[in-house]
Amino acid sequence: MKRFNLKPGLALLVAASCMGSSATGAAADDDDDTRKAIAYIQGCTDPNISGIAMLSERKSSEGIKVIDVMVKVKGMTPGKHAVHIHEAGVCEPCGDALGHFDPGPNSNSNPDGNHPFHMGDLINIDVKKNGTGVMRTRTSRVTLSPGPLSVFDGDGSAFIIHDFEDTYCPDGVVGGCAGGSRAACGIIEPLPDDSSDD
Repeated sequence: MKRFNLKPGLALLVAASCMGSSATGAAADDDDDTRKAIAYIQGCTDPNISGIAMLSERKSSEGIKVIDVMVKVKGMTPGKHAVHIHEAGVCEPCGDALGHFDPGPNSNSNPDGNHPFHMGDLINIDVKKNGTGVMRTRTSRVTLSPGPLSVFDGDGSAFIIHDFEDTYCPDGVVGGCAGGSRAACGIIEPLPDDSSDD
């Protein structure tokens, strides 16, 4: 899978422009605890699929960690596609990203089981007729900073975009209810802060 390498300063510029104004009320933008991460999305089998995912962590007014998430893709089939954070930072093959990110003593990473209650469960991305789509959402289920919900645990984490829509499994465990087969993948990597840039 092809990877893109950006210089730290350029990566931060991409992060800032992609996240835009999605972090409403984010008084913590100047907070030293703010962290950012990036994932370069590539098709699992279709080389025409590509994209980027950005994550920005800040503290809410109550002090909990909140992640603003933006996913942008092109080359996908029109319609809604499931988007999840998966439990391993591996994309070759996409199946090695394992199940949905769901740490904890009662973890159940089965994609169609315990869904939509996994820590890594997100909303669908709606792809237009031209094959492009953008999804923005916010979650407090995961963190970029160290801790029990960190996506940067021992084996990392990855975004998976599925071939089909996530129905959120209203009827319980039904095969494919969480989006079915895997269309694209991107390993989540931390972005260095701008203090490391020359």
